[in-house]
Amino acid sequence: MPADPLHSAGKPQRSTTSQPPSGSGASAIEVRRSNRRRRTVSAYREGDRTVVLIPARMSEAEEQRWVSVMLDKLAAQESKRVLGDTELSERAQRLSAQYFDGRARPASVRWVTNQNTRWGSCTPSEGSIRLSHRLQGMPEYVVDYVLLHELAHLLVPGHGPRFWRLLEAYPRTERAKGYLEGVVAADRLPHLPDARGE
Repeated sequence: MPADPLHSAGKPQRSTTSQPPSGSGASAIEVRRSNRRRRTVSAYREGDRTVVLIPARMSEAEEQRWVSVMLDKLAAQESKRVLGDTELSERAQRLSAQYFDGRARPASVRWVTNQNTRWGSCTPSEGSIRLSHRLQGMPEYVVDYVLLHELAHLLVPGHGPRFWRLLEAYPRTERAKGYLEGVVAADRLPHLPDARGE
């Protein structure tokens, strides 16, 4: 049986697991220190966990900085992957199970190109959820927030206190709302001519 590359150096390695910083998207972060690793840092997703591999000699401050850098890097890579309608529907089911005990059960979830003034919509009587194609390429936590927002409408049609209490379960609600507000604000900025005066 081949040796495990993470444990074949002969010297003990320190592995720590912690809760992620606010807004990381993973349920836990495991930092694995390696005596064999000299300069490189890498990270990958392993189910609900994010594993960050760092050199053993790094200080705690360097570890924290690199964990943040690698979480951002993973999120950027993941946001480039566009989900199809089937994946979007599966994602909605997972989010409903995780945050609403599976009570929000959409009949359909799909991307649409005719929503230019809102990010998503829901028709509770039909159980249908539609997300604007403008969300494609945005960070996953933003797409998840919009999905959760529309899933919550299957349980509570309006935007009253009960509706917002449902969304409090999602730890990145405020960050996602801020991101979307920033996108809207940027769209409203005047577009200046380029350097050539065109």
